[in-house]
Amino acid sequence: MDTSVIILCVFIYFLILLSISYFTSLKANSNSYFDGNKESPWYVVAFGMLGDSLSGVTFISVPGAVLLAHFGYFQLVLGYFFGYLIILSVLLPLYYKLELTSIYSYLNSRFGQQAQYVGAFYFLLSRLLGSAARLFLAATVFQIFIFDALDIPFWITVLTIIFLIWIYTVKGGIKTLVWTDMFQSLMLIFGVLFSIISIVNQLDISWYDVPKIVYQSPLSQLFEWDWMHKNNFFKQFLGGIFIAVAMTGLDQNMMQKNLSVKTLKDSQKNIFWFSVVMVITNLIFLSLGVLLFYYADLLQIELPLKNDGTVFTDRVFPTLALKYLGVGASISFIVGLAAATFSSADSVLTTLTTSYYVDFLKLNPSEDNKTLRRLLHLLFALILLFLILIINSLQQTTIIDLVLKIAGYTYGPLLGLFFFGIWLKRKINDFWIPIIGIAAPILTWIIDNEIANILQYFVSNSNFQLGNLVLLLNGTITFLLLYLFSNSNKK
Repeated sequence: MDTSVIILCVFIYFLILLSISYFTSLKANSNSYFDGNKESPWYVVAFGMLGDSLSGVTFISVPGAVLLAHFGYFQLVLGYFFGYLIILSVLLPLYYKLELTSIYSYLNSRFGQQAQYVGAFYFLLSRLLGSAARLFLAATVFQIFIFDALDIPFWITVLTIIFLIWIYTVKGGIKTLVWTDMFQSLMLIFGVLFSIISIVNQLDISWYDVPKIVYQSPLSQLFEWDWMHKNNFFKQFLGGIFIAVAMTGLDQNMMQKNLSVKTLKDSQKNIFWFSVVMVITNLIFLSLGVLLFYYADLLQIELPLKNDGTVFTDRVFPTLALKYLGVGASISFIVGLAAATFSSADSVLTTLTTSYYVDFLKLNPSEDNKTLRRLLHLLFALILLFLILIINSLQQTTIIDLVLKIAGYTYGPLLGLFFFGIWLKRKINDFWIPIIGIAAPILTWIIDNEIANILQYFVSNSNFQLGNLVLLLNGTITFLLLYLFSNSNKK
């Protein structure tokens, strides 16, 4: 596909985002930035959360990862669904009752100032690393397939993307993001559906054949029952529940949009329907993965390879979409990639600013300190740029998996803190909370790395892996340490 056409598509896409930003930020004030004036329609927020949850990792990686993990990822998605039910029944009522802007203010009221600092710190760390990884993955595809041919260095590509995101988010904040996210979610789904349509048309098969092809493919194997394997069903399912609770329900980035809905009832409807659509959408992504490999195998297309000779799964979808599936699929892929790229970071700049503004600086969101707000917004944009360039300098694509695994360590203390506070009435000296917040991830890391060696004493040839249970283990250790250092004194 011609590079100039790709650039034109991205330019038009950005103009649409800029137009949405212009109209939604008219008469915007501090409340618009932080909570959307509590006027966000629940169905807009629900659909918009898809783009935030899917991001470039799902759009690019999930279809290609079907080659290695088959439909195993869907076990995690099933867990997500039940995790979202916990959010709407336990966490949202708490947030609305306390009328929170930053959800970590709850930790202050329940434990003390140190707890709020710990919660906000882990959010900032998790979101900066996770967003940098997702944006790096999406930006790399743009670089390889577009900007390398123009001799534009990677740092200029990333700087341009972050600058564009900063432009359309700096003024309207959440009030703008609920609408831009809805548009970007629509484009993400459009990109996947049009690719499936292109495969069906090129292979001249019936739509009735598509479910049959997916079902009969060995790549659609869903359940893994080997308890040693990291993709074991129970590890994935339970991990999915707590990942959803931690990375959505205890994440300022996801909850700030939910709290911009006027009533608790509407916010709960938003989470429920978002969870339903999320399950369906991920099933479509996985089905696309099966169809991509079926298409490549049938036409004997050489797939992109790594240096070690294995298939470079993250580049399977981009390669087939841009080189083989036709102009329509190429354009829809570029639009979907643009949506994945912008949605990977746009809301993060606003919510990081909010958390730092409220949790660390202790400023009132209703006071319109516009200069400071925009300065913080710019600061986090620059930090994001710096982290992406560090990831790129390491020259290791596996750094993505490493950074995403870190989420299991950084969200664990949040999981333990919130549920200890909600379930138990015990008191703890606020002095211990930062120490526990550091100790729990360290103990988790030790257990995660030594558990296979420990099991060797009981099970021969053990290669047990915790997988996504790292988050649950971390949260449990945090919970137990809080209990150990607490007392039942209700004074």
